Amino acid sequence: MKTTLIKQVDCIVAWDDSRQSHVYLTGADIAFTGDRISYIGRHFDPAGADVVETVDGRGMMVMPGLVDIHSHLGHEPINKGYTDETGSVGLYSSNLYEYMPTMKDEASAPAQLTLAAAELLMSGVTTVVDMSNAHEHWIDIIAASGLRGYIAPMFRSAQWFTRNGHVVEYAWDEDAGIAGMERALALIDQAEAHRCGRIAGMLVPAQIDTCTPELLRASHAEARRRGIGWQTHAAQSLPEFHEITRRHGLTPIQWLHSLGVLDPGSIVGHAIFLDDHPNTHWSTSTDLSILTETGASVAHCPTVFIRRGMALRDFGRYRRAGINIGIGTDTYPHNMIEEMRNVGYLARLVAETPHAVTTSEVFNAATLGGANALGRQDIGRLAVGAKADLVMVDMTHHLMRPSRDPLRSLVYAAADRAVHTVYIDGHRVVHKGEVTSLDYRKAAEEVDEAQRRAEQKVPQRDLVAHRHGTEMSPLSFDVV
Repeated sequence: MKTTLIKQVDCIVAWDDSRQSHVYLTGADIAFTGDRISYIGRHFDPAGADVVETVDGRGMMVMPGLVDIHSHLGHEPINKGYTDETGSVGLYSSNLYEYMPTMKDEASAPAQLTLAAAELLMSGVTTVVDMSNAHEHWIDIIAASGLRGYIAPMFRSAQWFTRNGHVVEYAWDEDAGIAGMERALALIDQAEAHRCGRIAGMLVPAQIDTCTPELLRASHAEARRRGIGWQTHAAQSLPEFHEITRRHGLTPIQWLHSLGVLDPGSIVGHAIFLDDHPNTHWSTSTDLSILTETGASVAHCPTVFIRRGMALRDFGRYRRAGINIGIGTDTYPHNMIEEMRNVGYLARLVAETPHAVTTSEVFNAATLGGANALGRQDIGRLAVGAKADLVMVDMTHHLMRPSRDPLRSLVYAAADRAVHTVYIDGHRVVHKGEVTSLDYRKAAEEVDEAQRRAEQKVPQRDLVAHRHGTEMSPLSFDVV
């Protein structure tokens, strides 16, 4: 097979198996043959290899592709500029029940997916879990993008809504939940059969409070039978926390544990409001240890919660407890490096110490943590035999300088602006900062039009007071 050599790289974030850690390897070469890394070191010997391309690595950092384990690519981009400052005053500032249902446009899902996928690629993401509503172009767009994708169609037994802004109600249809899971399984079968070989599936009963215990158990059992991942949203809002404790007398984490659905193949989306969170005022302090003992992973997505004044308390505490944490881009912008920045800053703010979390721990979560949550050892690291998913960062970019510690310069200063080239499965999908596989500029225009279309329907979707979009989410300044 053909080999590509990236020669004389200034800095490689390489995996050192003896240390069980990423390390900085300077002045070295990295080569990949087909879809696998075939060499990392200082003296590449081309003997026996058909080198099809030699890439100049001088002035570059090469790092493993980032792993995004929690995103909603098909319906989040449309919220940009609309849900930045919204939150129900009667529902502990949550945005889920009153505001988010008013801004949607199913017809634009392909354009939203295209735009978000391009953002991910340009911020160094090579693997993504996309928890969205199914549409006919979903698999084809993920395949065309070049991403290593996990198709995760959400399904649920109830729709939530609020008619007054302070009470969440649920419209139950248990048969719809089962039918939704069956459709999800059929789509996962279709995705995993795709000729690109990069697409897998994950079962996602959407939210803990919108699914019956039977649906949660059945979906988890089917995920284990098929050997695929399982994820749900839990402990993501105070209204949800109170709803689950009212129904079951248990916290969301305790209830999931009682159902037997927490294990090393399970991912809990958010897991913010545990029993010892200062805002829950609950009588126990066992949720953290449950997550540790079961081996379940947490998908940490700080940006969307920072907007509501909410925070996981805190990243460092969860990690010290032994919980595996991956990072997700739950909302716009789908920029994984900026999400990593928020992980670090928020953890230090909440813990009130700069020692709450290190950049290496954040980077581990965005690579190894995500890979572990997906049950994979062949992504999230640069090692011989691992997948050729790698990112070239321009260390000569002015925002990367000084580059005493290149990962810190990337995360806290340059972000996606310094991402130069991205390879997935050995195929180049980003070059000179531009996605080559998707027409994301056209998609951006389509999403812009869709938002204007959707805003016209906001009054009929607002069950509280039939307000217009500019009433629900006023512009930063008056238009004159």
